[in-house]
Amino acid sequence: MAGPNGALGSTFKIVRILQALSLIAIIGMTAYFISQMVSHNNAPSDVLVGTLSVTCIAVLYCTITYILFIDNMLPFLITTGMDGMLLIALVVVGVVVGRPLSYLNCQVIGSSSVSESTYQLGLELKKSFNKEGTEVKYSNWIGASKVTCYEMKAIWGLSIALCVLFAFSAICSVCLWRRSKVIAPKSVEA
Repeated sequence: MAGPNGALGSTFKIVRILQALSLIAIIGMTAYFISQMVSHNNAPSDVLVGTLSVTCIAVLYCTITYILFIDNMLPFLITTGMDGMLLIALVVVGVVVGRPLSYLNCQVIGSSSVSESTYQLGLELKKSFNKEGTEVKYSNWIGASKVTCYEMKAIWGLSIALCVLFAFSAICSVCLWRRSKVIAPKSVEA
């Protein structure tokens, strides 16, 4: 069941599939937010554009490396370095996306105790949407509604999970590289 690369190879494949699924989910949610902003003739937030760019590149990378792994053509040492670079990019995404989100309680958005601040936020968003060509501020966008808040927290959580997955796949890659470099012992004939 493990295949020619053993349990380590199977683990690598499973991690790549989980990475691709998480990345596709982030792309879908981020692209939806960007399309909402553009449909109101506003420039999308730099945070969302950056997140979309990093995740699109990462999906392409995951797909290519998965295919190369199946065909036994994957250069494991280079893959380790690339996984490390994507890990760094995803840490940056997680920090930038999560910085304002960590202070936001999605459950209180729209409740009567914060109705005045929600009203102010709504006015600010309306002003932003009424001015064509203005950029929507990310910190305002995430507090626009409960749904938006929860979806952005999902993107943040998935980016943190992707950091763990890319660290794990880098470890798997270096172990697979090490195993491929081990020379089989010579048989001693008497």
